[in-house]
Amino acid sequence: QVQFMESGGGLVQPGGSLRLSCAVSGSINSLSNMGWYRQVPGKQRELVARFMWSGSTIYADYVKGRFTISRDNAKRTMYLQMNSLSPEDTAVYYCGLPAGPWGQGTQVTVSA
Repeated sequence: QVQFMESGGGLVQPGGSLRLSCAVSGSINSLSNMGWYRQVPGKQRELVARFMWSGSTIYADYVKGRFTISRDNAKRTMYLQMNSLSPEDTAVYYCGLPAGPWGQGTQVTVSA
């Protein structure tokens, strides 16, 4: 079965940047329709950004202009470049398909 493995999270100061990676393995033939999601305790998992089958991308309003998704199909890896981070971005970030599955997540903490 398809598996997703997030990495690259950590502790950064407000205004800082992080680049998350999502390694894909198993039975998936493309990175189309994959995306990034995040979750904080007591909240629902929410969309950060994702690719569409059409080739377009969708970004949550709160990350537009700050985050960028990209992918390398040959390496079976998806990325999330996060700039201008704020404490409100603190969450566990997951990669995966819109309806799952997702990876185990990587913690992003934005704090001074």
